[in-house]
Amino acid sequence: MSSTRRTAVVTGVLFLVTEVAAIAGLVLYGPVLHDAGYVLGPGSDTRVFLGALCEFVLALAVIGTGVALYPVVRRQNEGAALGYVCGRLLEAAVILVGVISVLSVVTLRRDSAAAGADSPSLVTAADTLVAVHDWTFLFGSNFVLGANTLVLAALMYRSRLVPRPLAVLGLVGGALICASATAVLFGLYAQVSDAGTLAALPVFAWEVGLAAWLLAKGFTGPAQLPEPNTAEKWASSPERVGGHSLAPR
Repeated sequence: MSSTRRTAVVTGVLFLVTEVAAIAGLVLYGPVLHDAGYVLGPGSDTRVFLGALCEFVLALAVIGTGVALYPVVRRQNEGAALGYVCGRLLEAAVILVGVISVLSVVTLRRDSAAAGADSPSLVTAADTLVAVHDWTFLFGSNFVLGANTLVLAALMYRSRLVPRPLAVLGLVGGALICASATAVLFGLYAQVSDAGTLAALPVFAWEVGLAAWLLAKGFTGPAQLPEPNTAEKWASSPERVGGHSLAPR
């Protein structure tokens, strides 16, 4: 298996991991995010810890996609490729802030049970921490994800590393989820709503479709081009024109 094919397989697997981990994390976080009385009751700490672990895996996989793709997409546009890696790092950092805020609710519930804190204060503090998670979800998994999707889909479209219809899906999905996040930011509808879900579907389809294509077919076109010329490459096999070596001096 060539190095480019291995990169395609690794990238495809990582994109699938991001989807599974993101969905699992939100499902497991249910008791904290949707039950205002969680901080006052016995709690489902193990479930929340599993959700946090899923989101930690999500953050690692998000970073992994950027790192894995960089050697391939930098041949098309090194600045955009570097921007994509930085964007994925930012996305992962925002996700981890959300993880810490949710775990802080668990700590608050445990410490308050021993200290005997008053219920209204506990609920207020827990709601604040959940709100932090909700804002990180809006910015990390919507705004930053949308921007990253636009950058990667544009690179894929111009270079034909994947079929152009798939790249167009990414461009549409990235723009749509950014527009939806803006609508949520200004209160036009709730983040968890039918409109929000519909707006997220194209990005979901793009990432799953990209993963499936990379696993099944790999990269196409320019991804198969040789590595750029380097001093080491010329030194190992210099070519000559008119009796003179073209190796860098």
